[in-house]
Amino acid sequence: MGKSKYTVTLTDDQRSFLEGLIRRGKSSASTIRHAYILLHADKPDPEVAEIVRCHPLSVFNVRKAFVTQGLDAALHRKLRSEPPSPRKLDGAGEARLIQIACSKPPEGRSRWTLQLLADRLVELQVVDTISIKTVERTLKKRAPATYQKAMGYSPRRKRELRRRDGRRAGGLPATV
Repeated sequence: MGKSKYTVTLTDDQRSFLEGLIRRGKSSASTIRHAYILLHADKPDPEVAEIVRCHPLSVFNVRKAFVTQGLDAALHRKLRSEPPSPRKLDGAGEARLIQIACSKPPEGRSRWTLQLLADRLVELQVVDTISIKTVERTLKKRAPATYQKAMGYSPRRKRELRRRDGRRAGGLPATV
């Protein structure tokens, strides 16, 4: 196989830094793997991949990051500046959802369902669209007691501890 498109040339300082990084072993596994890749960059990608036990494309990507962005970018993963998709509910939207969940359910219903809550948020133009999973996650995270109330959870309904004969297990003997 021919030479790589991205040729890595390490200075003596960079090489000693990478060797020290590997020797200490205090960095993350991916950082140490990238350091190994850079130290063996004079070999072809498939050979380096075999030495480091990774995919040849990983070797290519580390080489490319080193040549185009520098040593720091080649060693460490890129941090996302923002999430891949914006949040559906901001603070005001979450507050509105909790307010709706605490209110009286629609006529003919004994309690709110996730679908009813999602539909009401769209109806009130809080959001354009929203999934019931987003509604559920928001309620469970922001207002667990409200979520339990809205979903009809009752601590009394929890399954009680029973003895073998089926009677309640109150007054269990103390362990020795």
